[in-house]
Amino acid sequence: MSALDLAIDLRRALAVVARTPRLLVASDYDGTMAPIVSDPAKAFPNPSSVLALRALAGLTSTTAAAISGRALRDLAALSRLPAEVHLVGSHGSEFEVGFLHAIDSDAKVLLEDITKELSAIASDHPGVTIETKPASVALHVRNAEEQVADEALNLVRHGAATWTGVQVTEGKAVIELAVISTDKGDAIDILRHQESATAAVFIGDDVTDEKAFVRLHGPDVGIKVGSGDSAAQYRVESTDDVATALAFLYEERRTWLAGADAPRIERLTMLASPRSVALLTPEATLTWLCHPEPDSGAVFAHLLGGTEAGHFSIGPQRESLPLSQRYLDGTMTVETRWAALQVIDYLPHDVAPERTDVTRVVRGRAKAIVTFAPRPEFGQAQVQIEREEYGLRVYGSNEPLVLRSPGVHWDITSDGMHQTAYAVVDPSEGEIVLELRCGTWDLAPSTHEESERRAEAEAYWSDWVRGLELPRVKPDLMKRSALTLRGLVHEPSGSILAAATTSLPEEIGGVRNWDYRYCWLRDAAMTAASLVSLGSLGEAEAYLDWVHRVLETLPGPERMHPLYTLYGQGLPPEAVIDQLPGYAGSRPVRVGNAANAQVQLDVFGPIVALICDLAHGRERKGMTAAAEILPDRDWELVRAMVEAVQRRWHEPDHGIWEIRDNPRHHVYSKVMGWLTVDRALTLAAKFDRTAEPEWSALRDQIAAEVLEKGWNGEVESFTAAYDGSDLDAATLHIGLSGLISADDPRFVSTVLATEAELRSGSTVYRYHHDDGLPGGEGGFHLCAAWLVEAYLLIGRRSDAEALFTQLVNAAGPTGLLSEEYDPVAERSLGNHPQAYSHLGLLRCAQLLDRT
Repeated sequence: MSALDLAIDLRRALAVVARTPRLLVASDYDGTMAPIVSDPAKAFPNPSSVLALRALAGLTSTTAAAISGRALRDLAALSRLPAEVHLVGSHGSEFEVGFLHAIDSDAKVLLEDITKELSAIASDHPGVTIETKPASVALHVRNAEEQVADEALNLVRHGAATWTGVQVTEGKAVIELAVISTDKGDAIDILRHQESATAAVFIGDDVTDEKAFVRLHGPDVGIKVGSGDSAAQYRVESTDDVATALAFLYEERRTWLAGADAPRIERLTMLASPRSVALLTPEATLTWLCHPEPDSGAVFAHLLGGTEAGHFSIGPQRESLPLSQRYLDGTMTVETRWAALQVIDYLPHDVAPERTDVTRVVRGRAKAIVTFAPRPEFGQAQVQIEREEYGLRVYGSNEPLVLRSPGVHWDITSDGMHQTAYAVVDPSEGEIVLELRCGTWDLAPSTHEESERRAEAEAYWSDWVRGLELPRVKPDLMKRSALTLRGLVHEPSGSILAAATTSLPEEIGGVRNWDYRYCWLRDAAMTAASLVSLGSLGEAEAYLDWVHRVLETLPGPERMHPLYTLYGQGLPPEAVIDQLPGYAGSRPVRVGNAANAQVQLDVFGPIVALICDLAHGRERKGMTAAAEILPDRDWELVRAMVEAVQRRWHEPDHGIWEIRDNPRHHVYSKVMGWLTVDRALTLAAKFDRTAEPEWSALRDQIAAEVLEKGWNGEVESFTAAYDGSDLDAATLHIGLSGLISADDPRFVSTVLATEAELRSGSTVYRYHHDDGLPGGEGGFHLCAAWLVEAYLLIGRRSDAEALFTQLVNAAGPTGLLSEEYDPVAERSLGNHPQAYSHLGLLRCAQLLDRT
């Protein structure tokens, strides 16, 4: 039979429980996995049930078990279930590892007496048999005439069943007397505890299974086979139905664990407005969108959970692959094109501050299918969709949400938890405009035509990019990198996102999946500095205002956290969304970031470096007065950063890579402490500011310690930290920062060691030492950019150009870079798009353009 023959509510329940992090699947044997037959020795299991249960047991984070009233030895011999499936006999009192309860001498005597009593009854009643087990005796009456059976059962009920110390269990045509506690519910609880199961499925047919059904709770699923009263929520008719249900559960579980067919990360394209970001797949599926802010819960989390996690898809009714996807030049508008269909996507700018809008325009000659499946809060809110004259209203979250779609006829379906809207549209009769509006119930027409709103959004980006001083190397890609960095700027707050996403893996199937939708002091300062180098100063000025606001909440600058929410608040505790399978099955999916609580003492350097770059940028803009070039507010921030270094530079920390292990004296952090003081002294000298007398001595002290303790003669390189011989690409900053000169033999040697140890073809790894986390990661695009700069500093231009070309080739078809790259699989990894990667690419192009 097909899974479609199962009741729809049962299919929904199994689909939901299949998405639990750790699943226990348990089944009774007789009447469930095997049919009831007259000869118990011939109750062979349904082969399909055996295959399905074995397959379930083979999945990760999944436990399968058979819990039977039969003695364990008989269950094992008859069922021939594989070793992967746990066997529990005697109604839960026998496990594979032996008895859970010891049978003392008194119990053994009692068991002997019960055996004699039931043997005597069986001998006097034709067709009645007994089954002896290690801790019980069962009297079977299945093959006896009804009157004989009733008489035998009554003799047991009024005889041995009343003895002190006897546990009685009655089932279909059987009564069992045990000398220890027997309870399938206990067995379920024990297995659940041992396997840390977050949900359980139990299937049974007998009254003895009711003890298990009543123990189920929360997301658990109980399935009763056959008729009769039951505590189980669902019911099937036969053992064939059991096999079908197990097979369906297996397919749902396997698909969820493996993750959806995820588009390659580098092929994802970002939409942006001054306050929001979203991601599109190459097939024009809106796969990622958060609301009300980019660091809020996701409305569409298709990227991390497939279609069940929410998506907004548009494609030709006659299925085919797109011919192309591209940005309209100089904008954040994306066009996806098929032979006779075109979809244009952008985030409009003329919306209220509390809103997140997406506009999708469908054009062409071919009919298109539109699927609208919002799943607020990462799919954890139950969704209902209502049709209205001008579109759809979505209920189920704290935030209002509508889809304006005049003229579109929607069909709405439900999976029991969520509703989804479908429509077939024909753009040959006129373009179709779909306006998703998060944060409002307003379905009325906009005050301006769609074409005007789109023009306004595109002008915002194109006007900005025209004012930049872009490098001549790969100009189109550099323009896209600049726009990507600008798209990660959160204009309402002045903060800057490190990346647009959370939990895109550093290793497919691995656990290194982090949330980068926040503002890191370091990343944001480096992004703002990159934009300053292109001639755009406003982002840096807004970001420094944001830093000032953060400082106002702290007892001292040395207490700054490494990262904050976009509005400068502390992060909530890092949490895991267990219901999402993750990108390509890479779990856990995380929200929040525990690095928030780390000590990272390098963060002060990039802020002062930004102020220094901004001062030079103002000079390039024609400012001449020192008070304009280095305002008091900026100088106050410089002093605060130096003060923070003075107080804490000598401490160990977790470093730039936020290693979740014990703090160390990281060389990069010390170098950034040195850079903080050095650039402060430079600014003071150039713009007639007062430097404290002890600053020069502090700078020299930090440099002397780094040169003494950071150099390792055995590996002929500066190392990751004072206490080891392991290398770190960030240590290249000992030369990139100017702490030592580029022609210093120790820097040249460090570059060579980094190349030999950390470069792998087209990429450069951060480090190779054990960082306390399982699994691996890809090479970092930013580290490759640092090595390009180091090559140029030591006179190896051809090597710099070759590595830069490889870095360029790693960009996706629309010019975006993620955080990392796997040189073996030749695919991108990590969150996307990543500010680090694009600012590194721009830096390389600028340096190659100058030399």
